[in-house]
Amino acid sequence: MKMSDLKYLIIGFMVIVGCTSSSENNVEDSADMKPIKVEIRKEQGAYKLYRGGQPYEVKGAGLTGDIKSLQAHGGNSIRTWSVENGQKLLDEALAHGITVSMGFYIQPERHGMDYNDEERVRAQFERVRKGVLKYKDHPALLTWIIGNELNHHYTNPKVYDAVNEISEMIHDLDPNHPTTTTVSTLNLELADEIRNRAADLDFLSVQMYGAIHNLSSYIEQAKWDNPFMITEWGAIGHWEMGQTEWGAPIEQHSSAKAQNYLKSYQAAIEPFAGQCIGNYVFLWGQKQERTPTWYGLFLPTGHETEPTDVMHFLWNNLWPENRAPRVDSMLLDGKYSYDNVYLNAEEEYEASIHLFDYDKDSLSYKWEVMHESTETTVGGDPEEVPDSVAVTIANENNRTIKFVAPSREGAYRIFVYAFDGNGHAAHANIPFYVNPK
Repeated sequence: MKMSDLKYLIIGFMVIVGCTSSSENNVEDSADMKPIKVEIRKEQGAYKLYRGGQPYEVKGAGLTGDIKSLQAHGGNSIRTWSVENGQKLLDEALAHGITVSMGFYIQPERHGMDYNDEERVRAQFERVRKGVLKYKDHPALLTWIIGNELNHHYTNPKVYDAVNEISEMIHDLDPNHPTTTTVSTLNLELADEIRNRAADLDFLSVQMYGAIHNLSSYIEQAKWDNPFMITEWGAIGHWEMGQTEWGAPIEQHSSAKAQNYLKSYQAAIEPFAGQCIGNYVFLWGQKQERTPTWYGLFLPTGHETEPTDVMHFLWNNLWPENRAPRVDSMLLDGKYSYDNVYLNAEEEYEASIHLFDYDKDSLSYKWEVMHESTETTVGGDPEEVPDSVAVTIANENNRTIKFVAPSREGAYRIFVYAFDGNGHAAHANIPFYVNPK
């Protein structure tokens, strides 16, 4: 297939990378499943995704959490990064009227893959082939995603030869579902590489966070006039935010994130109606990446945050009946997170959060001090959650507390969570550095 015949380009930015699992190798053909054909049509100069012959608007999310909650908020599609537990996930999605853009883990160079090694490339091809045979006829299947951000820290363009070979194989086995791969940026050089080496793809997926506000310039520079989808977008990335003097990234509180989600969609995604055929927000669930609260729309406790309210509004054109608390600001020793807060060991300090609740719900609070993360992973690779630090806190269940700074010199972060008693929460944190005693 020529790139001029390229059916579709999906732009998505997804940061988590799955791992090869035994479930991808121990596969069986799906029986008694009838696929639903998915295609993209161009009508009056605009692109639309069709499923079963009907227009289909993807209201999606990268999922690590609960499918039922996604459905309840108006979402209709999820994406994955591997086919691990694929059968269970597809069946559960089908039961809730949700579609799945199924991702295959394709090993990137940064994970040790050598795309000059023909034997390893062939083994990967065969692993994917088995997965295609297993899931191709499932009625919940929407698209195939071949690898996640394979351009991230890559040097060997042969990775896209391998992607193209896999796409050709998928098309031979499955005429009903389009193929794509995701990239972590979009520029002319990369676009040309994919046009030349992976022309069999039906669409491309690019994943963007803070940079999504410049989406139009990326598309223009790449000379991309095909349809696309944003397969990952959400919080401003930790690599895009400012840092303290000791190198700790400054995280937005939950309400600032909610404002960014809304702006990202309305200012960057909506203007491409007719070319952008859907999007997957990141992340319907929770993960540790620099902090436990940076990218998830949910807390580790399962509480929904204000960005979840935003997605409900975008998917339904109305706000949920009960909303998360809204943060105005957080202070530590009278300073904001960008003020480079230094504390003295074993001295007492005050921290406070200023917020309100739309529904006037009674709020409860949790405060926690953690070591600053020392992780340097990229591309959403797994991270360890930093250890909590035992500190003396006075009046913990309050908007304002006093606590004793840790005794050991180093970088820390203080978190506060406000719970409304209805499954929602607000959060904020401030990094700080403890001077030696």
